[in-house]
Amino acid sequence: MKALTVLAALAAASAFASVPAAAQDNDGEKINQLIIYGDDECPVSTGDEITVCARLDESERYRIPPDLRQSDSPEDVPWTNRVKSFEAVGDFGPLSCSTVGLGSELGCTAKMIEAAYEEKKHGNSVKMAELVAKAREERLSTIDEEAAATQARVEQIEKEYEARLKREDEAAAAAGADNAVNPDNNADLAKPPAE
Repeated sequence: MKALTVLAALAAASAFASVPAAAQDNDGEKINQLIIYGDDECPVSTGDEITVCARLDESERYRIPPDLRQSDSPEDVPWTNRVKSFEAVGDFGPLSCSTVGLGSELGCTAKMIEAAYEEKKHGNSVKMAELVAKAREERLSTIDEEAAATQARVEQIEKEYEARLKREDEAAAAAGADNAVNPDNNADLAKPPAE
């Protein structure tokens, strides 16, 4: 029975595994986020894919990521965190995250959210969102230059086309004026050849 429950949980997890990747796509734009080490080369971005590389030191290649290296053993807890833990001594009542008092459990969610934001702000992990924004900005700057160059080429082609049409109209008007001055030029064309 437990094996069946575990299999069902794994199936549900794999079904939702692709949801964050789909949420990252902006207008069909794909983002490839890589962590590279030492002097490894970052793959070049392709047409509709932005490749963002975060470079770490070569000594980090085979190590456990820094976020997972930390432990909660009392020896590793900084003194400032120990002092902060004393602030909650005797804290009870609404929004206190304790088992004493009415509404005390309501503070647990707020404390978890506060801890998550603190960890995110001071975390030493790679900030991929900033790297993606920088890569997107670089790509848009080249798109603007390419659009300006394409617009200039189109305008040049339009000017050449209008000049050619004007020359053709002038040539046709000159040929029409020549036929109007000498109507006998085309007179022999209307007569059948003599036998």
